Amino acid sequence: MNKEEMITSLEHAKKLHIIQMEKIESLLKGESVENPTAVGKTECDYGKWFYGNKDQVIRILGAQLYERIDKLHEEWHYGYVRIFNIFFKEKKPGLFAKLLGVNKINPLELDKGKLYYTELNEVTKGLLAATDAAIRRAGALNESKFH
Repeated sequence: MNKEEMITSLEHAKKLHIIQMEKIESLLKGESVENPTAVGKTECDYGKWFYGNKDQVIRILGAQLYERIDKLHEEWHYGYVRIFNIFFKEKKPGLFAKLLGVNKINPLELDKGKLYYTELNEVTKGLLAATDAAIRRAGALNESKFH
């Protein structure tokens, strides 16, 4: 991966994460979401790139920045799984829901989801800031560092 590819990949990973947050916002508005974000940190699009190129990313960004991004990314997925469980975990509908064909999110669960989203948004700010730092670092390095 050359310098331009690294910067493009980091920018793309950042964009993918923003899209993940937009999916959660849609859920909280009562909209349906196809292809929800993967629960595992290595299974989402950001994680596939980040962990799939681990050695090269560490060599270019340095272990400290890599570990900071890894920690924030893991923290994000820890928070996300709570939201995922509210909206996607298999729920057994009660008799009333079966009779009316309704399987809506309980208002208390929705409130929890909104609280979790607020917490997740704070982690997101840190993750995006760390990704921006990685973009700046990659941009400042000499091309020879990428080979």
